[in-house]
Amino acid sequence: MKTKLGVNIDHIATIREARKTYEPDPALAVGICELAGASCITAHLREDRRHINDRDVKIIKQVTHTKFNLEMSCAEEIVKIALDINPDQVTLVPEKRNEVTTEGGLDVVRDAKKIKDIVEQFKAKNIVVSLFVDPKNDQIDASVFTGADFIELHTGTYSFAKSDKAHAEELQRIVLASKYASEKGLRVNAGHGLNYFNVQDISSISEIEELNIGHAIISRAVFVGLENAVYQMVNLVENSL
Repeated sequence: MKTKLGVNIDHIATIREARKTYEPDPALAVGICELAGASCITAHLREDRRHINDRDVKIIKQVTHTKFNLEMSCAEEIVKIALDINPDQVTLVPEKRNEVTTEGGLDVVRDAKKIKDIVEQFKAKNIVVSLFVDPKNDQIDASVFTGADFIELHTGTYSFAKSDKAHAEELQRIVLASKYASEKGLRVNAGHGLNYFNVQDISSISEIEELNIGHAIISRAVFVGLENAVYQMVNLVENSL
């Protein structure tokens, strides 16, 4: 099974919000990404609405023909919005107001009962649930307890490793965590910090079904266009070494 690409379109909205105007509209990116080979469209409705907003997610849900994955915190307000929008999948992520981007995985061990309750609400509506976690066995075990369908392994430490040794060590952690999660009955995705130079080692891990990548793709799209940027990443992801 080839690993698939989910494209995170948050940073199209980031460009829009730099001028507090109406363009570019992230919903217009959906069809371009799908035609270029994306298997999933991802957007993060943050509590502070710093990029994607409520209108965006409603329209993205309507125009997505592949799969709409809504990244979200466990905040009650956001849970209610997500249940109303009814995306194909939700990915629960940690969220801090002062962070530039997500800094690590959910602490499922600490918040297992709360997360389990949220998972049950989504599964009652047949919405697939994924938990964004660090590649640690205790977090994986806690994820199993919640009843989640997927975990998405946090690849940020791997992506930003400063040496070949650290890079190799973090890759091995992800390999082992992917295998452990699969053995425990969880399906596995991965993402954060992945780019055109480091993605193939991750996409070659057999247990990983899908990678969610945003910033690197939107950055390259500035120079080559969104369709080409997505197409190039799809080729790397689906044709890993």
